[in-house]
Amino acid sequence: MKRNYKIFLLGLLLAVASCSFTTNKIDTDQDSDRDQVLIELISLVLTRGHYSPKDINDNFSQEVYKDYLNGIDSRKRYFLESDLKDFESFEHEIDDEILGHKIDFFNLTYDRLQERMEDTKGFYEELLEKPFDFSKDESINTKYDELEYAANKKELKQRWRSQLKFSTLSTYYDLKEQEEKKQEEDKSYEPKSDVALEQEARETTKKSMDEFYSLNNDLERKDWFTIYINSIVEVFDPHTFYFAPEDKERFDIQMSGSLEGIGARLQKRMDEIKIVDVISGGPAWRGEELEVGDVIQKVRQEDEKESVSLIGMPLDDAVSLIKGPKGTKVILTVKKVSGSIEEIVIIRDVVEIEETYAKSSMVEKEGKSYGVINLPKFYFDMENSNNRNAATDIEKEIIALKKENMEGLVVDLRNNGGGSLSSVVDIAGLFIKEGPIVQVRSGDNKVEILPDTDDSILWDGPLVILVNELSASASEILAAAMQDYKRAIIIGSKQTYGKGTVQGVVDLNRWMRNSELGDMGALKITRQKFYRVNGGSTQLEGVKSDVVVPDRYSYIDLGEKDMNNPLPWDQIDSADYDVWEGYIDFDETIKSSKERMAKNEQLKIIDESARWIKEQRGVDTFSLNYEEYKTQLKKSEKTAERFDAINDYNSNLTFTSLPYEEELFKTDSTLAEKRVRWHENLSKDVYVEEAIHVLEDLKLNNFKKSKVATIKD
Repeated sequence: MKRNYKIFLLGLLLAVASCSFTTNKIDTDQDSDRDQVLIELISLVLTRGHYSPKDINDNFSQEVYKDYLNGIDSRKRYFLESDLKDFESFEHEIDDEILGHKIDFFNLTYDRLQERMEDTKGFYEELLEKPFDFSKDESINTKYDELEYAANKKELKQRWRSQLKFSTLSTYYDLKEQEEKKQEEDKSYEPKSDVALEQEARETTKKSMDEFYSLNNDLERKDWFTIYINSIVEVFDPHTFYFAPEDKERFDIQMSGSLEGIGARLQKRMDEIKIVDVISGGPAWRGEELEVGDVIQKVRQEDEKESVSLIGMPLDDAVSLIKGPKGTKVILTVKKVSGSIEEIVIIRDVVEIEETYAKSSMVEKEGKSYGVINLPKFYFDMENSNNRNAATDIEKEIIALKKENMEGLVVDLRNNGGGSLSSVVDIAGLFIKEGPIVQVRSGDNKVEILPDTDDSILWDGPLVILVNELSASASEILAAAMQDYKRAIIIGSKQTYGKGTVQGVVDLNRWMRNSELGDMGALKITRQKFYRVNGGSTQLEGVKSDVVVPDRYSYIDLGEKDMNNPLPWDQIDSADYDVWEGYIDFDETIKSSKERMAKNEQLKIIDESARWIKEQRGVDTFSLNYEEYKTQLKKSEKTAERFDAINDYNSNLTFTSLPYEEELFKTDSTLAEKRVRWHENLSKDVYVEEAIHVLEDLKLNNFKKSKVATIKD
């Protein structure tokens, strides 16, 4: 894998080195100069480095045109018909602009959008000054993709009036319900008048719009250009994506689960930077001086005399001042929740985002112990492979579970969108002695087989893998390999997400010699497809569960096949592998599980709920008359009450943390609370309950077990 990727990068390096990316000249409009170079660089990388490059022609142009306009005005509440007439000459010209490294279409749409946004700012301020009449017989259609653009500003203003009225009506309904509940609880309570409640609802809508436009004002031209770039690159496939510099940093944090900073999540509300979460174990948490709700007013670095005010500053800029390398000091001027002003000194450190990482639990059933490992993603550090990663963490969790004498293991990959390819290969190798894990094909049709590189087995006992429609990419590799080997029973949705492609991240700055154009960002580009060891692809089709169970996503279109421009399904030759012979009743266990699931009343309710959710998602017309809106909502609420039983379910299984975590709880109450909530959810989880049943049913072939390689511990 690493060898192929280096060849790929070398090829791009040679290609790009021959082009003119060596300028250190700054034109009068540096942004425009940078954007043109970025278009040229990205188009070259895509056409020469993508797994399945597309011709940049008129059809390509049409797709970019449609996707971009939808991306910047999806609700059609800014542009007018006249604007579209000005734009339409570019519908078949964007390909020529890309090849000619021009951005006239972007410049036109960007300038026009800023103008229209300023117009609409005046709309909402004016429209929310007067009360809405909720007795009128009006409705709103929220199927925006079928709406035509407004013919003029008068029609656009009317569209805004409907949307603002709808938002206000929703809040008004909630306020009315609260007043009625208070009156039921206290007969002497004097409820607010409808007039007062309508005004309060309007003020809430106004505040929401003020915050929206405040955040919008923070957006710079480069932010809108990023949307344009991604409208271009996503025509190649849904997983090719351009990262602006700050987006690349966020991606790295998501993949590694760690960052260097103070350990607090920030949010901009109007002109203030507020703390909305203090990350357990981080510097801010350890210092116990910052708390949720505090407002950071100023920031000063340890080598600076003057503090920098954050009032009105864009959130990204504020974050860049607050975070910093491990061991450095930052001085924050903070307005506390109590109202006092304090200066707080924090020494930055590595902050681990605990929610990213694997976690495990023990569960006992009829005197036997089983393990459950939840893996949110296949995390890894792109900058340092020696840092914490999913494979080493899973190995540690299994070793800890074995010490507690577990007799079966559940690996929960539900909602796991993937991550590191090398990590999933290493994890799969923990469950088999030897053999291929996945096959990878490059754009030149060369196939590489990635095998288990360790001939020992960490866990050779019963294994179940849980998946759903949001289990994607690396999750599908692991599930598919274990299914092909008959090493594990897969329980979950009819099929997983269906992402059978491999991406690599290309730093675009490596080809900018002596440039003063600034950080050019990075491109995540699809460069390979992966295949099961049996030769099949998971692309579009995903992994089909051995035991199919309904869930809330069962009837919602959210897989790869529902995305724009997905690569097609295909297959290659099977790799040479031997089916696991460690079980004596594999097929019988699957049959028994299917029979149990078919009779399970909880799953019947979940299936009904999933069908109802699908039905509700299809509703796109809503009344703006209060009584009709109330009737419609009450009907939905009454139906929804039928599904409350889903949350009331209890498997009567008890889940406990491992001893090493119990020690951590003594100094980390936040982690302890998180585990309590997780265990409560597990006890209500019918899928985990069935996984434990399956582990009970799976019988090991003891003769085969005695013949396997030495087991790690």
